[in-house]
Parts: sequence; structure tokens; C-alpha cells
Amino acid sequence: MALTPDGGRGYVANQVSNTISVIDTATNTVTATIAAAGGPIFPAVSPDGTRVYVTLADAGTVGVIDTATNTLTATIAVGAGPALVALSPDGTRAYVTIQSTNTLSVIDTATNTVTATVNTGPFPVGVAISPDGTRAYVCNVGDSTVSVIDTATNTVTGSFTAGDVPVIAAFSPDGTRAYVCNAGSDSVSVIDTATNTAVATIGVGSTPRFVAVSPDGTTAYIADFADNAVSVIDTATNTATGSIAVGNGPVCVAVTPAGTRLYVTDNADNAVSVIALTLVPDHGTTAGGTIVTLRGHDLAPATAVRFGDTPATILANTATSVTVRTPAGQGAVPVTVTTPGGTAIFGTFYYRPAPLLTGITTTSNPNGGAGPAMGPYTGGGTAVVTGANLAGATSVRFGSRLATIQSVTDNAVTVGIPGVPSPGPVPVTVITPSGSAGGLTFLYLDTPTLTGISPASGPTGGGTDVTLTGDHLATTQKITFDGTPAPLTVVSDQMITATAPPHPAGDITITVATLGGSTGSSYTYLDGPAI
Repeated sequence: MALTPDGGRGYVANQVSNTISVIDTATNTVTATIAAAGGPIFPAVSPDGTRVYVTLADAGTVGVIDTATNTLTATIAVGAGPALVALSPDGTRAYVTIQSTNTLSVIDTATNTVTATVNTGPFPVGVAISPDGTRAYVCNVGDSTVSVIDTATNTVTGSFTAGDVPVIAAFSPDGTRAYVCNAGSDSVSVIDTATNTAVATIGVGSTPRFVAVSPDGTTAYIADFADNAVSVIDTATNTATGSIAVGNGPVCVAVTPAGTRLYVTDNADNAVSVIALTLVPDHGTTAGGTIVTLRGHDLAPATAVRFGDTPATILANTATSVTVRTPAGQGAVPVTVTTPGGTAIFGTFYYRPAPLLTGITTTSNPNGGAGPAMGPYTGGGTAVVTGANLAGATSVRFGSRLATIQSVTDNAVTVGIPGVPSPGPVPVTVITPSGSAGGLTFLYLDTPTLTGISPASGPTGGGTDVTLTGDHLATTQKITFDGTPAPLTVVSDQMITATAPPHPAGDITITVATLGGSTGSSYTYLDGPAI
């Protein structure tokens, strides 16, 4: 989504329906729908608000929309796979990332023609232009680098590594910092633009997709696609101070020029969340200590901020914002700001008890068994996380991987167990509107292997004690001889024994099933001597 410079309208690209929705931000209603064939992905509004440039991914073009008439007036061929577009501060150029050719196209907006093509890193996605217009940052998903481009010469002057899978960057209003969303490492890199080096890495929610910086530069908002939330970053301390629950699959975020509202495209819902930023976040724990930012005007001389009747601790204030630490409290309370000019209400703050985790059990495992908090590293099955104050849980993570929430009560969350890249223990985290809780571990198991069997044959009458050696055998649930279960004993993680059941003569397969998977080995049944 992109907002006009006055914040009066928003433009949302709808790739499936090949349309652009126009939102009146005064009424938060769709007032027009613009046909834009070719798979519109991302819009950007010109600095003077007269045009919208939108990438048409399926057509390999960029569309130009006249905002006075809300009609598509031109298309510009740029090549297959255009992703994102950004405008120079003076509006004379548009910059478009082209994924099929690993390039950045430079468009002269006076003539709507491509005047230069710049080589970038592999699979470029996001492009951001510095406030002074001298540099472009291009996020290259293919090698996790960010290309630095001199816009005067249209040449790459360097590159730097942010985090894993950088997708989008945004500059601070003064251009001294850039914020890069790393979708692969669930983080935001803070870049010193004078040296093009990361000065901080901030952990955010799962799969961050987009970043927007408030007009006063004090806050960055991150769309956490898999968490259905927006992370809020204090740019003075480079810390994530909280999150805002939104709809399903948030991708783009945009802040109004006044900094008082946030618009978030919830792709899975085909909807846009509108969030008042006068009080962010608007919830916290009953113990207090939540960092809250209040936004408005004439706030520099603020002498008191009260949550209900209890004063908060003022940490910082400017003309447009006040940052406070909440006192302890209960329920829903009004928040007021007092200055020498009077007192005003800035919204309602909701106190909620902090979540607490007490246990995790596996209720089903694709390889059998239930109870222990363990399973194959490929995932599958279900688990129940128990605790307190879990109602409204928005996400559950096993390490960095998002679990599928199946049901939620105040005392338990049932989830589908996700797969992970490799075996080993991972922390389990539950995120609720009142905060996150951890302290639990889930053990991902490796697939078992067999390296030896002794003896490798026995009589058809069965009764042979067979020793199997290998690795990752401690969680063995069942051993079968050609499908027939056999009594077993787990000796260690490297050894198990079983008693062969009767079977006709011939070669068969012994299958060992553990909570981590299954493996097999051959065994031969032999007929006894006969006359």
C-alpha cells in the first residue's frame, strides 16, 4: 500500500483481480477501483501526489496512474519479473527491480522511458531511495546482499551484507540510518548509511516482509507475515518494544504523514488493517513496565502521563511524541497527557496478565507414540502447550519456525508441529497480545540408522535373539519382521534387541520405527535340516 503525500488516499495493489483499490483515509472506505491488467504487485506515489507507479509483474511493465482521474494512463516495458518501484525525492525518476535479469531499471518520469539499467545482485526485490536522492539500496534475496547504487552515475559503488534473505529497506527521514527486513533470519538490520555497515540487529516476529519509518524517525514498523502482527521498533534504542496484532498474512505497511495512523495490507484476508498510533502499543502486562509511545502535537512540554489515575514514567518527549514506561494496573484505563496548555485523552490502555508456559506434550507423532515433547525434525503430528493467560495467542514458534495453531484456550494451545532444518532441541515460544512466553524446549530427533545385525539369519520357527546396532535408536517404538511385531528391548541409543517371530523361509526386512523415523535391514529365515 502507498499513501499520497497528504495522507488523504491510499493505493492497494490486488494481483489476483488485476486492480488497484483506492482508499479514502478519512472514511477508510474504497472509493474507486482501477483496472490494471498484468498482475499489479506494488504501488508507489509520486512526491507531488499526481501519479502512482505500479509494477505489473505478469506483463513485465510498470503502470502509470493519474490520481486526478484514477485511470491507468500508460505502461512502461521494463522486462520480465518487475518487483518493487521507488520514486526519487524530486519525482523525476522511478527505480524498478527486475528479478529475471538481476537489474534495476531507471525510468525518466517525464517521458515514461527506461533511461538506464543497473546490474544488481541476484533476485533483487526491495529498492529504497535515500532522502537526498543520491543513493539507492537494492535488497538481493539471491545472495543476501544489499547493493549500493550512486543515482547520479547509475553505477553500483558497493554492497553489504545485512541478514538472511533481505527483502525490503527503508531510510530514516534524515538519511543517516536504513532499516533492512531480513525474512530469513527474523530480524531487522540497522545500517549506518555513512559507512554502509550494520550497527545493530533487532529480532522481530516471524518472516518480516516490510518496514516503514514514522515521519519523525522515532519508530519503525515491521510487518511480520507469519505472526500476523506488526513489530514496533524504538529507533533511539534499536529495540523491539512490542507488537500490534493485525489480520492474516500482513505484507505492506504505510504510516500517514502525520504519523497518527498505520495501514497494513493483510494479504490472506484481502483486507487492510487501520491502526491508530496515538497509543502504541495499547496493551501490556498488569505488572507494568511496558514501553509505550503516544503521538500527537505540542507534546514537548508534557509534565505528566497517567494511566487511569496512576502516573507513568516519562522516558523521552518531543513535539510529536512522548515515550513512557507504564505503571502497574488492571483492566482498561484511559491514558491522558498533561502539558501547561491542558490535559487530553490519548486512548485506552488494556492491562492483561503476562502469559506463562508450564509444559508441552506431543499428542500425536507421525511415527507413533505420544507424550514426550519430541518428534522427527521433518515435523508432523500435534502438540499441546499448557500454561496460563494464553487466550488470544497469535503465534507459536518452535525455534524460528511457525507452528499452525489449531485451538486456543486460556490454559492451552494446540498446534501442528512444524519441521526444522536439522535435529536438536529448540525453544518453544507463545506470543499473545500481552507479550510472549518461553522456557520450554522441544527435541527434534534424527532419522534412525542401522549399521549391523547379529545374527543376520535364524530358523523359521523364530525365537532367535537378534541384536541391531546403529544410531538414534533410543526412541524405538516398534520392530517388525516382515510386518510382524517382535518383542524388543532398547539397550542404548546405538543398540536394540528383538526376538524373531516365526516366519517361512526366505529373505525379509526388519523395520525399526522410532519417534524420529524408520529404517530397515535384511534378515534371512532358514529351513531346518530334513531327510
